[in-house]
Amino acid sequence: MSDHAVLHVKGRILAGPEDVQDDLWVVDGRISYDRPVGAHDVRTVEGWALPGLVDAHCHVGLGAHGPVDQDVAEKQALTDREAGTLLIRDAGSPSDTRWTDAREDLPKIIRAGRHIARTRRYIRDFAHEIEPDDLVAYVAQEARRGDGWVKLVGDWIDRDLGDLSACWPRGAVEAAIAEAHRLGARVTAHCFAESSLTDLVEAGIDCIEHATGLTDELIPLFAERGVAIVPTLVNIATFPALAEGGESKFPRWSAHMRRLYERRYDTVRNAHDAGIPVYVGTDAGGTLPHGLVAAEVAELVTAGLTPVEALSATTWNARTWLGRPGLDEGEAADLVVYETDPRADVRVLSTPRRVVLNGRVVG
Repeated sequence: MSDHAVLHVKGRILAGPEDVQDDLWVVDGRISYDRPVGAHDVRTVEGWALPGLVDAHCHVGLGAHGPVDQDVAEKQALTDREAGTLLIRDAGSPSDTRWTDAREDLPKIIRAGRHIARTRRYIRDFAHEIEPDDLVAYVAQEARRGDGWVKLVGDWIDRDLGDLSACWPRGAVEAAIAEAHRLGARVTAHCFAESSLTDLVEAGIDCIEHATGLTDELIPLFAERGVAIVPTLVNIATFPALAEGGESKFPRWSAHMRRLYERRYDTVRNAHDAGIPVYVGTDAGGTLPHGLVAAEVAELVTAGLTPVEALSATTWNARTWLGRPGLDEGEAADLVVYETDPRADVRVLSTPRRVVLNGRVVG
């Protein structure tokens, strides 16, 4: 398609769960709902169109052993794009991926800087590993480096205890979250266990990743404070294998991980029913492959969200939460077209008919 060509998306344009249009036009990479006067060199794409999908927990530039080369990071981003993910909240990466901002063929990335973890309490070479006295300074550093988010590791296995435990004292997280907010950044945290959640939420955190430790007793606190969760259910599916691998050395931890896994769907359903915002994230990067967004949406449906609610968690609501537009007049045309209505069956997300990024058909 030439620089001045017009793209006509025809069929059903799902600008919102109930906002369905028949036609959308793309002129100079921007969305219009009015047919352009004198349009020529028109390319037509037919089907059901959604805003570009959001993966709100994804790690571009991260591999199993830490940072990866630029060519590997590029392949990760392209894999996500091919799956229809056009907006990524990169929830912690040791790689500098700013170079992707100049690439109109790659998904847009909202960065959270590098993970901030307690010394020897996270995966080697993933995070800044520090002690509580340095937490405020590192949060300030990553708030300035990121795109409005900071990522903490809220809990991890304590080898002396033999189980998951909170990484930070209450005073340290209160001061650190206050500093991030002063600098205009939101804070999220990796949390598997129950024990880390109260202090983080009462300290003013904005989001919790995984949230497997969210109990019925804690749900009202999350709902009252408006703290979002990104469950990463495709990642939680790995818990039984992790538990088996740690059984001989850390049996208490292994049993705990199995319990968290067994109640995962109840945890997500109860949180959603209580009004806690739930968003799609895959935890791609590290040990998980990229391109899993459709699988995560399907997992949310299995957990009890309706198809429209699960779609919203990766499209309309997710984009609003991250402060990015959807299929709005005059905005960059980032959209995915499917053969059938994804509101009827979210499994269609696994087979995009066309992917349009910045007004260009790229898949």
